[in-house]
Amino acid sequence: MRKFIYKVLLAVNILFAVALLLAYLAVHISPENFALPAFFGLAYPYLLLVNILLAITWAILLKYEALISVVVIAVGFTHLSNYIKIGRPTGNKEGTFKVISYNVRLFNYFENQGANSEKRILAFLKDQQADIIFLQEFYVSGNPDEKDAAIKSILGGKYFSHMKVVGSGKNRYYGIVTYSKYPIIRRGQIIHHGSSSLSIFTDIVIQKDTFRIFNNHLQSFRLKRMERSFLEEMTSPDDQETIDMMKSLSLSLKQGFVKRAQQAEELRTYINKSPYPVIVAGDFNDTPVSYSYTTIRKGLKDSFVNSGYGAGFTYKGKYPANRIDYILYDNALENRYFEIMKVKYSDHYPVAAFFKKPN
Repeated sequence: MRKFIYKVLLAVNILFAVALLLAYLAVHISPENFALPAFFGLAYPYLLLVNILLAITWAILLKYEALISVVVIAVGFTHLSNYIKIGRPTGNKEGTFKVISYNVRLFNYFENQGANSEKRILAFLKDQQADIIFLQEFYVSGNPDEKDAAIKSILGGKYFSHMKVVGSGKNRYYGIVTYSKYPIIRRGQIIHHGSSSLSIFTDIVIQKDTFRIFNNHLQSFRLKRMERSFLEEMTSPDDQETIDMMKSLSLSLKQGFVKRAQQAEELRTYINKSPYPVIVAGDFNDTPVSYSYTTIRKGLKDSFVNSGYGAGFTYKGKYPANRIDYILYDNALENRYFEIMKVKYSDHYPVAAFFKKPN
């Protein structure tokens, strides 16, 4: 019996160790060329946790097999800092400007709590008094310009704005919007062909220096209702039904990976061409162990990695928690502090970063 348990535990360990190694490949291989690693990259924090538990189990049993997971974890140890930061930040916020990025989930208008949810979110943002606000999954019922003016009034009337919305039924619009206390001198957008995803860039002037700030909501998985239900329950009374649903779910996930990779490459091109220092923020809908994140971050710094604390999960909805919301920046700025604000007005947490221009 002991031999059988040993063999089963060893087989499970090897399986999860290989899965973690495949996750590491996700940052290097475009899903357009080979999508398999992307699936494992999405599950990275959970694969890591299982490997840690297996290593502890072997260690308690005083078995050298603990080295299997220990070595695999060590190989990709740098990815861990993209998810967890130990030690509270000590950065001084004095002389900084504050940036917030928040996916507001259409103000929950399709969850029977829209009006109250919008009021709570806008009241929260007003209290934060951020200098730059990036919103994704922004929802408008009625005239977008009138809504924009009303929100700026609620926020305090000190903001310039850049809104991009698309129609979604009669007098309904969704999109993204950037609010800035700093003057805006140019507005532009990035077209993601064949997708409802949105990216905009806005040139602002901060104390005589111009910055280009990017607000992004990249491709979601756009799961069908049946796939969402299946993912939530993960059970089915019919084996063939389960297999068919797994195939459909895998295809939806793959399409999401591929489209995000394409959008990340488009965004990267615009970042490279920017004549000004950049801030790149938003809901990337992908984790730090992904080709999309790696492509966008190249040459930039991650404010959570630089000055965050604790677990970096920003999505806390119906599906497994993960980190998909970011504020990236380049060397022209100094990041002093980063915070994930645990307010439950959306299925995402707002993230905030404090920046200072070096002297």
